[in-house]
Amino acid sequence: MSDLCLLTVHAHPDDESSKGAGSVARYHAEGVRTVLVTCTGGEAGDILNPAMDRPGIRERLSDVRAEELARAAAIIGYDEVVMLGYRDSGMPGTADNEDPRSFAQAPLDECVERLVAVIRRTRPQVVVTYPEDQSGYPHPDHVRSHEVATAAFGAAGDSTRYPHAGEPWAPAKLYWVTWSARRIERTHAAYLRLGMESPFDEERLARAAAAIAEDKATTVVPITGYTNVAAEALRAHATQVDPNSRHWFGLPPEVAETVYPFDEYILARDMTGRPPLGPGQEDDLFAGIRQLAPR
Repeated sequence: MSDLCLLTVHAHPDDESSKGAGSVARYHAEGVRTVLVTCTGGEAGDILNPAMDRPGIRERLSDVRAEELARAAAIIGYDEVVMLGYRDSGMPGTADNEDPRSFAQAPLDECVERLVAVIRRTRPQVVVTYPEDQSGYPHPDHVRSHEVATAAFGAAGDSTRYPHAGEPWAPAKLYWVTWSARRIERTHAAYLRLGMESPFDEERLARAAAAIAEDKATTVVPITGYTNVAAEALRAHATQVDPNSRHWFGLPPEVAETVYPFDEYILARDMTGRPPLGPGQEDDLFAGIRQLAPR
């Protein structure tokens, strides 16, 4: 294994499977150390699989979701899973959102220090989290994950910040993982080509078309050979994902593998000294780093 390390910051168990799983699996296979930080336990999540909505599940949902996360992380290839230790915040206006144990209610400085300690211990060159714009799904935990990861990225290398959180370590690049609009468009076309009903409605397709027109993704990572990892990992989250979901599993696997074998990211911070990137100018999260990393 090289000294390269990739650290991803996600809000709930299952987010790691639906966002960037193929590229994490690819980097793990290449020998990059992969670390997952999950900020909450997902306690406020609904049981979306009817087969799992039974006695003994809801009462211990936190434990069940932790077990699901462990299985999914192993499928993807994470070398380490770190629970940041907060409760699922639920949506605004709910009791979960007002719970003082929730991620949304925790002091921001406390959350940042916890993540800084993880960054300093694991020493990643690359940190991945969510985009600043969460208007499409403004879950408080996704918003807070962005805030905490962005702040921790900047603080981890500063010896004057959080002196009790370990020796300073400055990651080189911060990325925002995006839900690929191109994948949505091409998946929709594949359903139609096969004479199947698409799971995407007109509103979702219009949003995808607008996102493609804006084209903010700087980094398009090929994941050929790893495109099925996300589906396998999502199945491990049995309470959250219905195995009969047309959205996740409607296409034949051999078709789904070829629809769009890429994960897309936006480079948000780059400390390597390179010129700013335009859309699609990079195909490797470790570009500009590999030749500098110690062996």
